[in-house]
Amino acid sequence: MTQPHRGEGRGPKTPPSPRQESKAGSPDPAPRQHSSAATPSTPQPSAQTPGAAPTPVDKELVEDLGAEYELRGDVLEAELEALRVESAEHRDRALRAQAEFDNFRKRITREREEEKRRAGERLVAELLPVIDNLERAIEHTTAGGDLKYLLTGVEAVHTQLLGVLGKEGVTVIDPFGQPFDPVTQQAVSQREDAEVPEGTVVEVFQKGYELGGRVVRNAMVVVSTGGPAAKE
Repeated sequence: MTQPHRGEGRGPKTPPSPRQESKAGSPDPAPRQHSSAATPSTPQPSAQTPGAAPTPVDKELVEDLGAEYELRGDVLEAELEALRVESAEHRDRALRAQAEFDNFRKRITREREEEKRRAGERLVAELLPVIDNLERAIEHTTAGGDLKYLLTGVEAVHTQLLGVLGKEGVTVIDPFGQPFDPVTQQAVSQREDAEVPEGTVVEVFQKGYELGGRVVRNAMVVVSTGGPAAKE
């Protein structure tokens, strides 16, 4: 009895799979194309010019600035608003300081004008008695009085007037017999005189006056010449 071959009677053979054929040396089938929906998104290249190196970052600048290297917009806006408020405060203070200075200047001007007015009133009040005495001397002479008393009265009025001026800080410049001083004196002439040192005031045409150390009027004098040299 003939034995059936192994494998016979087991139904038709199953064709080999492509993978098995590939293993057997058959060429691989074309790769399966995937749909575009299943393809993962590929990151787009940067906007840099192809082949250009990226812009280098200054590390020292970053270290120096620290947290200020990257500031958020809201932080900058807050700082800007704070600067606006501070600027408004400074402007307000400046305006108030200017107003206070203007008021101070006006007050000082008023006070100076008031001081001048009071000083003028005081001087006039002190001069009135001098004028009264001078008028009495004139009336006495007009009424036929002795001229001797007129001279005495005028001398008294002169002394009284110098006293009033002295209270106001006025001093008389009478340099007779003194060395010539061009600061307080004005030489109107020269006179030869061998008995006095050269440059001595030998005559005073008109006396000078000082007020508070400042010359109000220079004395008009005659200066000597031809005498011995003045001692240093």
